[in-house]
Amino acid sequence: MTGDDNPKKKKRRLIRIVGSLLSLAVLAYIAIALIEGREIGLSRLSGLFSSRDPAGMADEYHFDVGRHRVFADLGGPIASAGSLGIQVLDVGGGETLRDPFRMSYPAIGSANGLAIAFDIGGTAVRVFGETKVTATLATDSAIISASINRNGWFCVCTQGTAGYKGVATVYNDKGKAVYSVSLSSGYVLSAALSPDNKSLAVLNLTDDGSRITFYHGLNSETADSAFDLPGVLMLDIHYPPDGDLVAVSTESLLAVDRRGNSRELYAFSGGRLSAYVLDGDFYALHLLDYGVGHSGRLVTLGADGTPLGGLHTERELISMSSAGGHLAVLRSDSVSLFDAGLEEVPLTGDRVSMVGANRILALGGTAALVAGDHRAVVFHSVDGAADQ
Repeated sequence: MTGDDNPKKKKRRLIRIVGSLLSLAVLAYIAIALIEGREIGLSRLSGLFSSRDPAGMADEYHFDVGRHRVFADLGGPIASAGSLGIQVLDVGGGETLRDPFRMSYPAIGSANGLAIAFDIGGTAVRVFGETKVTATLATDSAIISASINRNGWFCVCTQGTAGYKGVATVYNDKGKAVYSVSLSSGYVLSAALSPDNKSLAVLNLTDDGSRITFYHGLNSETADSAFDLPGVLMLDIHYPPDGDLVAVSTESLLAVDRRGNSRELYAFSGGRLSAYVLDGDFYALHLLDYGVGHSGRLVTLGADGTPLGGLHTERELISMSSAGGHLAVLRSDSVSLFDAGLEEVPLTGDRVSMVGANRILALGGTAALVAGDHRAVVFHSVDGAADQ
């Protein structure tokens, strides 16, 4: 997705590509844009951080999982997935788990101490915790996306076969498939399972726009309700621990209940969505001003859409992540940590050089992992470092 695309052009391009039947590469591209780090239209590689002498100590972690590394917080231990498999390091940097296997486009998600790693466009899936793999799968067709909930149940969306345009399969915490739905219309992008394991929401592209379809009880392929958004591209869906499903589109953040009723949580008001975080203690959006370089605004919202903080931005934002009531932000020339109101929290090691950094992961609210394909460094808040 390029920076000068507007939402309507982006939607028309996607539907035209999808409607003429999608090569595997196109499916992989869409899924990467939506899932890998949950970032939209961001640069894959940053410039150099300052190469001046470090202002403070930062912890360096040595992950060895190949290229295209992505990361997840397991509540202390840090998980990584790459082209050579998965690895978990504890808080001291010691390896607690390694599972080697090949992935071309690795992606990862986590919840409540468990992670799911999967190969977009491939067939490999792993669910794991700090010390062991709890589920190993090889899907029958190409993976589009996957997600995991706080109970360890997970969903895998795959490319359709035999006339279907996508399949969403639910697995329990033992890795056993317990439900599957195949869509004959509208290409599946992602799926989310409710915290009580009783309702599946499936996001798909249609000829008219976007649709979220709800399946309650997981006992029939007949949809119970649906929410349509004509002419607008929905990018992602997420079930919070409590409340309705949250959906992000190119125009607004929405809450959608299980009957298919929606309410707008926050309208982008002409801003172009650059990045978002849905799975923290609050929602965070980065919106760019059209035609003004990297000028834009960073916004944090409560679960009901109440604004918590706002900050004008002038520099390129590469990645952001939320955990423990804080938001970690990687810019092209700096690392920052904010509270929910976007008050900045001082960091140690803020002049440590990081070449090619393209990913940030908030850790427990007082630290952030900053990484690229060759180096991973943890920056601590001043108060957090003092408490260690």
